[in-house]
Amino acid sequence: MKKLFFTFILLAAFTVARAQSPIGVGESQLNAGLGLSSWGLPVYIGLDYGVHQDITVGGELSYRSYSDKIGGTKWKHSIIGISGNGNYHFNRVLNIPSPWDFYAGLNLGFYVWSSPNDYVGSHSSGLGLGGQIGGRYYFSDNFGVNLEFGGGNAFGGGKVGITLKL
Repeated sequence: MKKLFFTFILLAAFTVARAQSPIGVGESQLNAGLGLSSWGLPVYIGLDYGVHQDITVGGELSYRSYSDKIGGTKWKHSIIGISGNGNYHFNRVLNIPSPWDFYAGLNLGFYVWSSPNDYVGSHSSGLGLGGQIGGRYYFSDNFGVNLEFGGGNAFGGGKVGITLKL
C-alpha cells in the first residue's frame, strides 16, 4: 500500500511539474517587460510559439525614447523595433527542473530610428542580428518571470519581464 501511495504521489508531482515546463508544440506564451540599452529604456511585448518540444519561434515589438546632447543641443529620439526570434530550450536535454526554462537562440529585426531632421549625429534605421541566452521561472502553470541577456540587437544588454502562457 505504501509503494502504491508513493508511486501515486510521484506521478502527481511529475504531472504538476511538467505543466510548468516550457511551452509545448502548438502552445504560445506572451512576454512583456523592460530592456537594457545604452539608448534609453526599451519596453517590449512578444509572443513565442512552440514548433518542437525544444524549439520556439516568436516575434517582438519594442519602443524606446531617449535624448542625447551634441554641441550644447539636446536631441530627442525614438526607436521602434520589430524582430523575430528562434530559441532552443535546454530543459529536456539537461534534465532541468520543470519550473525553470533555460534557452538560447538568435534574433533578426528591423529598427526604425526617429530623430529630428537637423540631427548632426549618426543614428540610422536598419537590420539588427543578435543572439540571446535566457531563462524563466514559472510561479504557476501560466505565470512566470524572465531574464535574458543578448547582444547585437536593440536590447544590447538584455531584458527582464513577465511571461504568461496562453
